[in-house]
Amino acid sequence: MTRRTLLLGAGAGTLVTAAGLAGPSAFAASPPADASGLPPIAPLPAGSLDRSLFSHPEQRLAPYLVTLAPMVNEIVDDGAERHGWMAGGWWRTPVEPFNARIQEHVRTLAWFATTERDWNPYHGDPALLARLDAAIRYYLSLQHEEGFWSEFEPTERSRAATAFALGYLSKTLEDLRRADRLPGTRDEISAALHRAMTWFLDPANEGVWQPGSIEFVNQPMAGLAGATLALRLDPDPGLATRLRERTADIVARGQSPAGYFYEPRGMDIAYNLNVTLSEIVEILDHTEAPELVGTVERFADWLGYNLVREPDGAGYIANTAGSARTPMYYLDDVTDEPQQRDLGSWFTPLVPAMAAFYPTDEDRAAQREAWAAETAPVPEQERGATNPRILVNIPYGERYPTCAAKAAAVAALPYLASDRFTELRRDPRGEDYLFVRRPGYYTMAHYGPNATPLVRSGLSLIWHPEAGTLIHGGHNSNEDCWATVLPGGGTDAAADLTVAYFDGDPADGVALDPEQVATADELGLTWRSPQGNVTGAAVLDDASITRRLDVVSEATEQVPLLLRRGDRLTWTGGPGRVEIGDTVTARGLRLRRGRVTLDVHWGDQLEATVSDLDRTYFADARGRAHVLRVAHPPTAVFRYRLS
Repeated sequence: MTRRTLLLGAGAGTLVTAAGLAGPSAFAASPPADASGLPPIAPLPAGSLDRSLFSHPEQRLAPYLVTLAPMVNEIVDDGAERHGWMAGGWWRTPVEPFNARIQEHVRTLAWFATTERDWNPYHGDPALLARLDAAIRYYLSLQHEEGFWSEFEPTERSRAATAFALGYLSKTLEDLRRADRLPGTRDEISAALHRAMTWFLDPANEGVWQPGSIEFVNQPMAGLAGATLALRLDPDPGLATRLRERTADIVARGQSPAGYFYEPRGMDIAYNLNVTLSEIVEILDHTEAPELVGTVERFADWLGYNLVREPDGAGYIANTAGSARTPMYYLDDVTDEPQQRDLGSWFTPLVPAMAAFYPTDEDRAAQREAWAAETAPVPEQERGATNPRILVNIPYGERYPTCAAKAAAVAALPYLASDRFTELRRDPRGEDYLFVRRPGYYTMAHYGPNATPLVRSGLSLIWHPEAGTLIHGGHNSNEDCWATVLPGGGTDAAADLTVAYFDGDPADGVALDPEQVATADELGLTWRSPQGNVTGAAVLDDASITRRLDVVSEATEQVPLLLRRGDRLTWTGGPGRVEIGDTVTARGLRLRRGRVTLDVHWGDQLEATVSDLDRTYFADARGRAHVLRVAHPPTAVFRYRLS
């Protein structure tokens, strides 16, 4: 028999172990299971939740409290092969019994079962403890002999499933020891954690520690965080040495010199903010690792170029086009709760620049006071929307910045602190991230090999200090990126674009080495698609960007506009007012926002249209994505001028 052997028999208290012996579960004061299964836990009576009893941080637990019974009572309790599986699709896909990640909510159950609060009727509940025990044992039964768990296939050596198991199971063990519950099961968790760390921390394990840059950094970082707690609970000098070595390794190879943590080997603002920073907090909560604080300082500097603050205070527009994994189009200045990313506020006293990207303490307190005064019932969580990480974050505390600290961090953002710079960040894989601030605008671009097919290269944004973002390129689509669109629908933005830099117009300027780019007053650049079907050149002066295109056929200039309420669009050299969806013949487009004008001028009479997209921006949907498309001959010039 192996650790892969699942639960058998009619009762929840029977487990076939690796040795083939049956032993009783250690339910603490729980009723025995019978052939019909485990007793359900009682649902929270409708309207019984008293919002005023929750402390501010623990308000995040209220939706989980009202959802606990529906989630827990769907744990399979038939005493057969899947006994203890957390069915129902509450967390993670695929919803398959071999997906160990589904079981991560054992820590949610453990917290409610072991933590006394005036508002928590499930503290010490025998039925909850019984179902928790079954769920833990099923989780442990999914571990392979070598120590790893699987996620997408039954025999997969999953880095992610193992990393997060280390975290959630070590926290579950900590809860159970604190409350002295389920002693036999605690011993099994401890043994499983040791096997998992032995596999995960092995430097020869290339499934976790690849040669070159380390990929999907949130996952190995999570494994290090879980191992940090597991070794505090059950010290092991040999594994502790391995942990220190792996931590040093992830500092050295897990972060691009450009400033981002690799996801998988490119940039991803959402994963870095939402997951990786949280795992670094956990490590630092248990151990001294100042080198990890240094990684956050470098990441905060990277965010300062890639999150662009809107002047009306709505929040930030994110560099979405360059993301190699997940899209993040915007970040509200004051986010709704709960937010997984908010644990990163823990760093604001250590890395003051991070204060720019979190709600202030005053804003969050006002939200929570309003929540406590609300009389409506707290709604249950939707299936698939629950997240055990929300509960995990609470014990680490909160360090939301003061209004003054946030204002200082915002003022120090590079494009607000200066109206002129050229910043080129490079990754050893050959990717270039270009950030250009001129008195009239701020823009950014990506060139070189795309880390994944999701990336869209080339220029991707135009921001004005008074008007905010006017152009914003999308992610993983050829229909909302700033690009040259070929007749078949393909774009140069989806390709690996070869780039060259010039001091002045590429037609007669001096070629620059990457190290010299920052010295150019008027920056020129050229790009070329791998097939040579699109060759482009651009000149970036103080108030405009000019794009010159040479294409092997007729093509379309595609411009992703971010429009706000009150914006005025008119055709120049055409019918005047823009009607969304109408095709017209015109020489240009004028976008007016307040006192600021963006003129897109193409000179000749060409067919053009503006379409709207479903995507909106910010919690109040004050912005909506639109796309300008202009059909043009093989050679064309487009000038984008701000005034």
